[in-house]
Amino acid sequence: MKKRILIVDDEEDIIRVLATQLRERRFDVQAAIEGQEALTLIRKDPPDLIILDIMLPNMDGTQIAAQLKQNKETAAIPIIFLSALQTKEGEMGGEGFDEEGKNIILAKPYDIDVLVAKIHELII
Repeated sequence: MKKRILIVDDEEDIIRVLATQLRERRFDVQAAIEGQEALTLIRKDPPDLIILDIMLPNMDGTQIAAQLKQNKETAAIPIIFLSALQTKEGEMGGEGFDEEGKNIILAKPYDIDVLVAKIHELII
């Protein structure tokens, strides 16, 4: 059975490219362009993993993640944050974990091979 990934990003070009790249690697992909839409999809049918932009309109990615972590039905869904925000060291292009050490953070522009490797670490 294919693993299902939800991409949440307000840039439709990123969704289109990333969804194509993941489908080519045999993942089932859904997408949302804003937080409330993402939460609705997740509650209806939780994905195996979420790729989440941090900077979103109305509700940022960290707020979405916090809501998911508060619900026992969605708390265990792994999240990979993709963001153009600078790392704490002030450089672009890094990778790491969030403050809780539970979610992976990758910088945009992402390397698809690195991203897929992280997905495999988390759900395969």
